[in-house]
Amino acid sequence: MITYVIRRLLLMIPTLFGITLLVFFTMAAAPGGLGGTVLADVGGETQGEEARRVREYYQKRYGLDKPPIVQYVRWLNRISPIGYKFDSDGNRGAFGIKWPDLGDSIARKRPVGDLLRETLPVTIMLNIICVPLVYGVGVASGIIAARRKGSLLDVGSGTMQLAAWSVPAIWAGVMLIGFLANQQYVKWFPTSGLHGTLSSSMSFLPRYSEAGFEHGYLLDTLWHMVLPVICLTYGASAFLMKLTRGSVLENLDADYVRTARAKGVDETSVLYRHVFANSTLALITVAAGIIPSLLGGSVIVETIFSIPGMGKLAVEGVQYRDRELVLAITFIGGLIGLLCEILRDICYAIADPRVTYE
Repeated sequence: MITYVIRRLLLMIPTLFGITLLVFFTMAAAPGGLGGTVLADVGGETQGEEARRVREYYQKRYGLDKPPIVQYVRWLNRISPIGYKFDSDGNRGAFGIKWPDLGDSIARKRPVGDLLRETLPVTIMLNIICVPLVYGVGVASGIIAARRKGSLLDVGSGTMQLAAWSVPAIWAGVMLIGFLANQQYVKWFPTSGLHGTLSSSMSFLPRYSEAGFEHGYLLDTLWHMVLPVICLTYGASAFLMKLTRGSVLENLDADYVRTARAKGVDETSVLYRHVFANSTLALITVAAGIIPSLLGGSVIVETIFSIPGMGKLAVEGVQYRDRELVLAITFIGGLIGLLCEILRDICYAIADPRVTYE
């Protein structure tokens, strides 16, 4: 197993190379190339000699006057822990071990690493809340539907889940804001952000004071996250519900289930200790795709609800053709997706002793 994991980790390097290469040259093929928007913005902000100096700085810092393949190699060198060292003016130094440099965001005029440190925890927090909800609701409702196959509950829940799976997250987000966060209908939830305007002066936990009940910073954050979490979870939980139902029904018809029932094993043990245990392989298979898909869904949800996460940052990077920002987010997203693939293979071996990677 250890040898297999090491081999898969090494294979991540050329895979990430291919992902970033595709994104890089897609941006290079856009009108204006990689530096067109950057240099145009510089010209609009500054004039005369100052504009010329700023243009020369960006061209030297990122090699914008070089062919795209040279620019890409320079970017790989910057993010690599081993390579040539460059100073802030773009002058090449000695070759050796160095600290990876993700560059500076042209649009925000800040280091990309600082932006990711601020936004990535927000996106991770959203997904940490969503993943248990997706699996809890999807798996539980799938098992219940399988146990009551053909009943009104099974047909009704299946129809509702299919309808939920068909609704785009962007439309659902707009409808939730328009009806559940609108003063003309019901103002139950906030429309945007993760915190209220007075959150900085709140206590962390809810409490009672002389002014009455104060919901606190934690409850205020959770209340702001209700609608975004709904948008991120309803589609994935609907998919898992149908998958769990089909997998459980398939195993309920297996010979080992009839044998267990003939031996007098109670139905609860048959369902959970035998049937569900053998149905987990299908759930593990889709888990490697659900987590990256939730990260992809964060791009839409964070933009709709104005949540300062990595997804919203990615949209801004694409809009401004911010090369360093887009490549850094692509690299992180690809890394998370590939790590999920490795984790899936490890879970296979844990769930089924017959699976071996020797």
